[in-house]
Amino acid sequence: MHDTPALFTVEDYAARMSRAARDAAETGLAGLLITPGPDLTWLCGYRPATTERLTLLVLTPGSEPRLLVPSLERPDAESAPGADAVRISDWRDGQDPYAAATGLLLPNGRYAVSDTTWALHLLGLQEALPLTTYRPLTVVLPLLRAVKDDHEVARLASAAAAADAVYEEILAVRFTGRRESEVAADLARLLREQGHSQVVTVVASGRNSADPHHRTGERTLKKGDVVILDLGGLKDGYASHLTRTVHVGEPTEEERTAHDLVRTAQQAAFEAVAPGATCQEVDRGARRWIEDAGYGKYAAERTGHGIGVTAHEPPHLTGGEETFLVPGMCFSIGSGVHLPGRFGVRVEDVVTCTADGGRRLNAADRGLAIVA
Repeated sequence: MHDTPALFTVEDYAARMSRAARDAAETGLAGLLITPGPDLTWLCGYRPATTERLTLLVLTPGSEPRLLVPSLERPDAESAPGADAVRISDWRDGQDPYAAATGLLLPNGRYAVSDTTWALHLLGLQEALPLTTYRPLTVVLPLLRAVKDDHEVARLASAAAAADAVYEEILAVRFTGRRESEVAADLARLLREQGHSQVVTVVASGRNSADPHHRTGERTLKKGDVVILDLGGLKDGYASHLTRTVHVGEPTEEERTAHDLVRTAQQAAFEAVAPGATCQEVDRGARRWIEDAGYGKYAAERTGHGIGVTAHEPPHLTGGEETFLVPGMCFSIGSGVHLPGRFGVRVEDVVTCTADGGRRLNAADRGLAIVA
């Protein structure tokens, strides 16, 4: 039903940590401090629970990566796929974990800290080493995870193919007379059957489709409804994100026209993807069509966002974002219009930048599907 991706090697994790430390040095940092969350998983393959017990990966230029863990969690840390690329030390309950961390840090160092770090831990480090200073990781190194290697792109492609298969299956499901939550549950079940370990689904029907931030509710779907299906999650540690618009029964001419416009705008954004193009140029590729058609004030706020071990990460495809695209960057590209109190339309795929343009990782039909 779903493929098994190639495993990341110790060498893969070692290369990631080495590059991260080098990038830190180039921005004038003493190093990076990584606590449980997506950064830790990506850097060394360790995925512990986030608790009040301090777990800290320390990456400093020219030094071996160090991982400080609670003693009772050391066996799990030592079994992580990237464990052989780090030196592990531990602390025991009753000891001060922040005192244990001081030996790994410069007393007046300037560090970037992963965004998921608890305030409890950051304040504890500051108290133990009052001359150290800290910056959010995504502020100083926003593109740390942005460029994917071939194995990462393959995982994203596998997750995208799974989402495509789910969309094809959901088209055969009855919509009329069922609640949004019931259709969303079908999507969640199908995603899990296609190998997703985590799922996120949104079903927005009728007037709800005009709300770009709608959360699946209990509205009953009926004939004549526009329905936005937003589905994805994590498969083998990498995210999927697919959005399609369907219609219960035959749509009106206005609804077809709006969908054709959104589909054309999304295609224009895709065609703007190329090495050296900026994120805002991709955004403008879609926005120009919608504005020229007179729907500018109803357009989605941004065209897309980076995707990888999380569903939303830098870079962001939006106005004012001047980051240049490079091969290996992966992101969602979507376009949409939302007419308040009436209906909305959205189409979104995952795309990767290649040496000569862009490649869609989603292949699901982008037409306006008719459902029963």
